[in-house]
Amino acid sequence: MTALTAIRREDLAPAFNQDLNGILHLLTCGSVDDGKSTLIGRLLWDASDLYDDQRETINRSSNAATGGAHPDFSLLLDGLVAEREQGITIDIAWRYFDTATRRFVVIDSPGHEQYTRNMASGASHADVAIMLVDARHGVKRQTRRHAAILDIVGVKRVVLAVNKMDLADWSQDKFRAIEADFRELTLRFGFREAIAIPVSAVGGDNVARRSEHMPWYTGPHLLEHLERIPPRDITPRGSFRLPVQTVLRDGLDFRGLAGTVASGCISVGDRVTDALSGQSAHVLRIATMDRDLEIAKQGQAVALQLDTDIDVARGAILSAADAPPTVAAHLEARAVWLWETPFDPNAGYFLRTATDLAPISTLSITSLLDLETLAVQPADKASVNDIANIWITLGRPVAVDTFVDNQGTGAFLIIDAVTGASVAGGVITTARAGAVDDASAFRLTRELLSRGLCRDLADSDEDRREFQRRASEAALLLHAAGIQVKIEL
Repeated sequence: MTALTAIRREDLAPAFNQDLNGILHLLTCGSVDDGKSTLIGRLLWDASDLYDDQRETINRSSNAATGGAHPDFSLLLDGLVAEREQGITIDIAWRYFDTATRRFVVIDSPGHEQYTRNMASGASHADVAIMLVDARHGVKRQTRRHAAILDIVGVKRVVLAVNKMDLADWSQDKFRAIEADFRELTLRFGFREAIAIPVSAVGGDNVARRSEHMPWYTGPHLLEHLERIPPRDITPRGSFRLPVQTVLRDGLDFRGLAGTVASGCISVGDRVTDALSGQSAHVLRIATMDRDLEIAKQGQAVALQLDTDIDVARGAILSAADAPPTVAAHLEARAVWLWETPFDPNAGYFLRTATDLAPISTLSITSLLDLETLAVQPADKASVNDIANIWITLGRPVAVDTFVDNQGTGAFLIIDAVTGASVAGGVITTARAGAVDDASAFRLTRELLSRGLCRDLADSDEDRREFQRRASEAALLLHAAGIQVKIEL
């Protein structure tokens, strides 16, 4: 086995991508008890080719839960024991099904605020989102939060499924009022398409067949609308970007810079640049596991062999020589705070981009989105599930794009420096080029060390000396990694 076996079978990529062209990645989101799992379960029940034994199992399992009135369709989605016991979705559930004209990948995300981070993670994979609301309650705070997150991660098509219309007396007036609220909500964000559909997931009304109870609704039922949505556009767009995942060696003569093409395409002979170092070289070979390619396109995992061994490692972004990303140390961004621990201006954070990890010198909250009014309010704090505008100063420059220009290299996670937890996720709205000044150096503070590396030390003379020793060692390691460090003890 050679090092190149680490690369996926991208020689099959053209055919694979062509197959993907017919697949729709579908996210469901909404508040607890709005009926997400039931809606998708009903869709699977009515429109997919479930095995007979699956249907019999669901029918048998459903008698106790529903009194035999109807199958408990949510059992097709809620896979965890804890989910079934609590009647809520906790983790993301993935299901696949085919209709006569399309293949769907369903991403069922949690509705409870506690699991918003899972919803955001699922949304990042979606082509279209179905937002559910209960027809008796309409658009709620969690609906607005989910809409804002969908906008942040770049989902452009949304469907509002106004569920439980049977419990709202099939009322056209109630649906129209919710539809008007939804229209006003979507106008605040950058969605390309938004539609509201009245449904009853339990009865299957307007899910995979038209409802006899709502003759006043003349639009498409849910499945009909989903089958009309254009497939994912896999045409390579934008300038070439390859975030380097690793450097592969195979024998004495092969050194390949491996990664997945985030945007654009590259051909043998093209000139590429590492934006951070400014070094350039020509592509000598595009390798995959089984054979070489003449052209690598967006979405393909490859290893590029260059005609000159420029000093490039994981974290670099190879780009078209005439259109490099911005080398930035100052970023403006929108983010969702995902962690239970609120933002702490004195805590240490790292910025994780596609393949890079850079220290954050200063992170500040500039404003929050008010989920009641959708107005942006000045703020300097953020708690779990808050949607914030933030300002980031890095300890060293990184190669990035704005999210508008390139989704693959314009998104990030913020990592807690002590625990390694992902505390926030967001997108870059402005990247300012420029070198790091001394004020931007990573601050290795006593508080940061006391919470992590030196948490076992007390106040004795011996422990104070050990504290200093560990601080110096940490600073040396960061310095060796190319990070400017300022020790503040």
